Amino acid sequence: MDSGANIVVCAGLLIGLVYGAVGLLSGFCLMSSLRGWWAEGDSRLIRSYALALGVAIVATQLLAGGGAVDLAKSIYLQRSFSAPLMFVGGLLFGYGMVLSNGCGSRALVLLGRGNLRSLVVVIVLGIAAQMTLKGLIAPGRIAVLQWTQMTVGITSLPALVAKFGVSEAFARSLAAPVVSAALIIFAFSHAPFQRAWGQIAAGLIVGLLIAAGWYATGHLGADDFNPVPVSSLTFVAPIADTLQYMMLSTGLTLNFGIVTVAGVFVGSLVTALATQRFHWEGFISPSHMLRSISGAVLMGAGGAMALGCSVGQGLTGLSTLSLASFVAVAGIMLGTAAGLNGALRVRPLAAA
Repeated sequence: MDSGANIVVCAGLLIGLVYGAVGLLSGFCLMSSLRGWWAEGDSRLIRSYALALGVAIVATQLLAGGGAVDLAKSIYLQRSFSAPLMFVGGLLFGYGMVLSNGCGSRALVLLGRGNLRSLVVVIVLGIAAQMTLKGLIAPGRIAVLQWTQMTVGITSLPALVAKFGVSEAFARSLAAPVVSAALIIFAFSHAPFQRAWGQIAAGLIVGLLIAAGWYATGHLGADDFNPVPVSSLTFVAPIADTLQYMMLSTGLTLNFGIVTVAGVFVGSLVTALATQRFHWEGFISPSHMLRSISGAVLMGAGGAMALGCSVGQGLTGLSTLSLASFVAVAGIMLGTAAGLNGALRVRPLAAA
């Protein structure tokens, strides 16, 4: 690898290490956040997620506005995409999160703490994602994509605002602060969250990590002769790539996503050992294992269809203010809601 690629790999590893430590100490997870808010009435975790998103939007848009990162080169701001495929993929991912009791990033964090259930989830998620992206399911996904994709002239919220006769720079300076301010006000409008210093720190750090990922791949890794994909934290495709790299490393090269996945696991493991939180956990019954596997399949396939997960679309994608990301996240939220409430609610498992 050249120096630019080496810098990106090192940055990805560092970002992953920090995310793993923060994720373990704070319990940062969209599914846990929504469960705590909707089912238990505790909204501190979802406010931490909202704070992370608010910070990510401001920091990312500042990078883009200053010319440090060209977000148009990311997958989130492509002019051709399939809204139905992304929405359905989000639905599958959201419901799969509930079945598996957490998303891919949370599974990596829990694996570092000794949770063997998460090992199964990570492996199955990666296989399902690879099957959907390049394997047996890929032809069906591609056929649906070709049938339903559309080409749009407006890819982001700032571009939409610019249609009202203002410059794109002014539109960005208007849209980003408004959306970010709404999220941050929501976060701090709750008195218990104002006293939850750990959750506040987690939200701030994760939001800055999203921007750091954009800066690493979009600026530090910028090379016209050997370009690095412009991206930030996301976990579905990188988990699939990590499994493939572990099996075929001699024919592949390390990239930002692979080392981030490794960093999250190592960061969580080191933190768990240092804080004496490491302990082995397994499935309580065969039905528990089947449920987790089913959820992992839905997350892998759904995340591949939606071009991201609760972090990849929910934080990284939305930090670009991509309209397509709003579609994917709407699907994720509805899928999670279906798994937590109503006729399709995932029932608690009885102990074996």
